Amino acid sequence: MPRIETSSGPIDYQDTGGEGPVLVFGHGPPMNESQWRKVVPLLDGYRCILPTLPLGGHRQPMNPDADLSQRGVALLLGEFIEKLGAGPVTLVLNDWGGGQFLVSEGRDQQIARMVLVACEAFDNFPPGPARAMARVSGIPGSIWLLTRLMRVPAVRHNRGGYGGMSLRGIPDEVMDDWFAPATRSRAVRRDFAKFATGAPGRKTLLAWSERMRDFDRPVLVVWATEDRLMPREHGPRLAALYPQGRLVEIADSSTLIPEDQPGQLARVLIDFLTGTGAEPARHAS
Repeated sequence: MPRIETSSGPIDYQDTGGEGPVLVFGHGPPMNESQWRKVVPLLDGYRCILPTLPLGGHRQPMNPDADLSQRGVALLLGEFIEKLGAGPVTLVLNDWGGGQFLVSEGRDQQIARMVLVACEAFDNFPPGPARAMARVSGIPGSIWLLTRLMRVPAVRHNRGGYGGMSLRGIPDEVMDDWFAPATRSRAVRRDFAKFATGAPGRKTLLAWSERMRDFDRPVLVVWATEDRLMPREHGPRLAALYPQGRLVEIADSSTLIPEDQPGQLARVLIDFLTGTGAEPARHAS
């Protein structure tokens, strides 16, 4: 797997290659690139870049002094995009919404457009059900305990936690992979705790949100109608926040639309890309 060395540590990523427009995909905690495994194969003609961000599912720990707060990870994503050197990209987010803070930080020059798929927004960092975990994540041993609890099927599939993120259910082997790094590495657990406790207060979050109005490029907001984590009203509110925002709602899905409705999400994404000047590369016959 290729890797980019950043000022905070290594970022591994997958790259489908090709000459098409570049799409950079973010993921949720403590997930990794496999969050998009059902969608990427449907995006023929696009170069898909899938970094594994330090949200707890990363396989290589970051530097001990790395800033892994919400703002810090957003800036780290921006540094990754800059070092990738692939020109302005389309940034696609799902679950974790902190990539939007590149706009509030004035570091969005390499983003041509954004696709915000059922993600954190406004003061919903972290989403309601995750706030209890965030409050205790700074306690030594709490992340270790979480990794153990996630081995228990009743905890893993609980509809009030990870089990509620997908109506179809996340396969056990996928979830095992997401939690494996934090299970085996104390340094990854340290990073996970930094991120989990790194959201600012409500007033700061809302102030940052107001700055999103400065992003004058196309934004597609894709919201799930059966989402337990991201409030239904945040979809239209988020689309209205961005000057060129538009909203599409997808039924029969929870937060992980790439898991529940990958085909429909891919179609909506391609329509948005082609409609905003990002035509897929055509293969020679």
